[in-house]
Amino acid sequence: MLNNREIALSSPLRNILSNTWFQVLSFTFLTAVSAQIFIPAKPVPFTFQTAVVVLAGAMLGAKKGAYSQFMYLLLGAAGLPVFAPIPDAVPGLFRFFGPTGGYLLAFPLGAFVTGYITERYNSQFSVVAAMFLGNFVILLAGALYLDIVFVHNVKNSLLLGGVVFSLWTAIKVLAASVIYMGVRKLK
Repeated sequence: MLNNREIALSSPLRNILSNTWFQVLSFTFLTAVSAQIFIPAKPVPFTFQTAVVVLAGAMLGAKKGAYSQFMYLLLGAAGLPVFAPIPDAVPGLFRFFGPTGGYLLAFPLGAFVTGYITERYNSQFSVVAAMFLGNFVILLAGALYLDIVFVHNVKNSLLLGGVVFSLWTAIKVLAASVIYMGVRKLK
């Protein structure tokens, strides 16, 4: 049982944690941190970002999840070092015109799709399915962008930009869904 002092101390913390800007900026920050967790690969590295992107959608909902990713893209476009450190990649806004551009630009949509489904169907199965669908949107957009701008062969683009990430995506969705379910139990 909480005493009056514990309740008084936890009230400001609850106000901060429930603040929309705090939530959005927290996931913006987490996306930037997750970009630093990567395995170098060409043309696109393996990162932990999409796990955070779909987690943002699931935890914050469609709109706030998408806002967190728009904010992330704005910080990166402004030149802050929030994107994955890729050798030979140009910084800032020009990153959107490189091999990772399609993936990055799809982050808000991936978060939105995940959040939209999670808001309507909040079972464990639907959350996992929403996270897979959010990742699929990001991978498809990234692969199609690779095809249009760099590879010019749809089959190779889908292999290089999508299929190669299948196992990594499954691992990230599993991790994100475990985090989501754990946090949901705390509420």
